[in-house]
Amino acid sequence: MTEALILSQNARGILAPIARLLGYVINGIYELLYNLFHVQNVAVTIIIFTIVIYLCLLPLTIKQQKFSKFTQIMNPELQAIQKKYKNKRDQESVMRMNEETREVYRKYGVSPSGSCVQMVIQLLILFPLYRVIYNVPGYITRIRNIFTDSVNGIMGTDGFAGIMDNFYNTVKEGNYVMKNIGGVAFDGSSTDAANSIIDVLYRCTSANWETLKHTFSGLQDVLTTAQHGIDQVNTFLGINIVYSPKNIISTSFHEGNYALIALAIVIPLLSLASQFLNIRLMPQMSAAGNSGNQMANQMKIMNYLMPIYSFILVFFLPVGVGIYWITSALVRCVQQLLINRHLNKIDLDAMIKKNQEKAKAKEKKRIEKKGVSGSAISNAARINTRNIDAQPVKRTMAEKASSVNNVNKTQNKTQNKTETKETASKNKKSKAGSLASKANLVREYNEKNTRK
Repeated sequence: MTEALILSQNARGILAPIARLLGYVINGIYELLYNLFHVQNVAVTIIIFTIVIYLCLLPLTIKQQKFSKFTQIMNPELQAIQKKYKNKRDQESVMRMNEETREVYRKYGVSPSGSCVQMVIQLLILFPLYRVIYNVPGYITRIRNIFTDSVNGIMGTDGFAGIMDNFYNTVKEGNYVMKNIGGVAFDGSSTDAANSIIDVLYRCTSANWETLKHTFSGLQDVLTTAQHGIDQVNTFLGINIVYSPKNIISTSFHEGNYALIALAIVIPLLSLASQFLNIRLMPQMSAAGNSGNQMANQMKIMNYLMPIYSFILVFFLPVGVGIYWITSALVRCVQQLLINRHLNKIDLDAMIKKNQEKAKAKEKKRIEKKGVSGSAISNAARINTRNIDAQPVKRTMAEKASSVNNVNKTQNKTQNKTETKETASKNKKSKAGSLASKANLVREYNEKNTRK
């Protein structure tokens, strides 16, 4: 089972391990549907698979929507900063504008990178997801097993590599899906040859199957069984999901099957409607409608172009990709309704405070990574606190010393004044030049010498 999952996969580089992981998920869903409900249908598997993937992406989606909500709140302040430095391109002005912009983000506790990480993660999942849907037999074991007898029969035919090569070059011109296999190697190793045959058989139209039966006339019964088996698992609401609406319309027009043409047209129309509804529910759309700046207008135009792009994309790609595209848009619509209701109940002030605390914690970790430990920061804070607390104490002691000196000076002045008054009073009682006044002078002189 593990070997089958690895075979016939055409995702390359960094996408390969992610595609392989998603392949295990879609294979598990297919097995679950078969064991519980005996359902073998690729379209139903893709629908459930899409729901599971978007449920796993829900936490990232909520983060992204929260960032969008904060962006709406911050936009007036950010626009005011841009207006302030509108025509200033010198280095100092640019630095000031960037610093003021960062200050706004710090104020709300939001990272300027916003949801970039979430978007990158989503893209790393979505691109390999397309490869899984494009190449279902490489990831779903039971689908691959449908072709086992046909592959063994073809490879048992003498010169099968040249025969298959001629068949492939003949039918791929009229089969858009066949052109996007990504290369075949019928003359390679047995594994590569088997994978190439499966990739071609999986994309054969009814006309291609008839040509193949005539090419390998001895394998008609085996090939017919494989054709019926793969048509059964790939048909959804009367449409084979391997082919694009364009191919279905073209083939059905020649056959006169107008009901099938109508169903093929409905697929891209549903994609258009679901994408437009999804965009209308997003908070960025309402923000763009209420803002008159150039960037918002461009965003508004892009929001209208995306559904049109979706219509064109689904029209030319296999219906299986269209089913994924439509299902993902509808799942996002439901998620958006629930997220909008959740965000409307959130206390934004409390969220801002929480974001600010997270930002402070990240800043502390960043400082510690640079070599400054948390204990060093704490000790530095204590030292600074002691210095700050000690300064008022020192000033108070100096003031006290100054106050004591002032008191002593005041007391000395008072004492001198008192002594002067007493001397003057005694001198007044004695006549100048008398023996009494001379005696007083001698006594004062002696008292002064004694104090010294």
